[in-house]
Amino acid sequence: MIRTLVFFSIGLLFGITLYKSEAASWFRIYEMFQFQSFHMYGIIGSALVFGAFFTFVLKRSQAVSYLDGTPIAIPDKQRGWKRYLFGGIFFGIGWALSGACPGPLFVLLGAGFYPALLVIAAALVGTYAYGALRSQLPH
Repeated sequence: MIRTLVFFSIGLLFGITLYKSEAASWFRIYEMFQFQSFHMYGIIGSALVFGAFFTFVLKRSQAVSYLDGTPIAIPDKQRGWKRYLFGGIFFGIGWALSGACPGPLFVLLGAGFYPALLVIAAALVGTYAYGALRSQLPH
């Protein structure tokens, strides 16, 4: 129960941060794709820097989970460019068509933008299609 509460609290804080920083705003995403504003690039860039730093620290340390004491192990990424190229293309197409990254979809739903349900359903269908076609895709 405590584990669920911790994860829920972290998710709630993350959702509030996305909403208050306007990272879930379609208008901010549109500005980014039109190169009219640095706002989203700043958010994405800072997330990249902090994520890379904390991944580096976790990989080099003997970190253990606070919840159950198990060691935290982050495996290296697989080599190859095809999976990242095609994955990035499909991710970008979905982002451009829906105007929302997968992270803020639930933030939008929580903020009362119910059309996000359609995008969430499409994301789930895409995830299912990937699972069904995974063995035939270039990995």
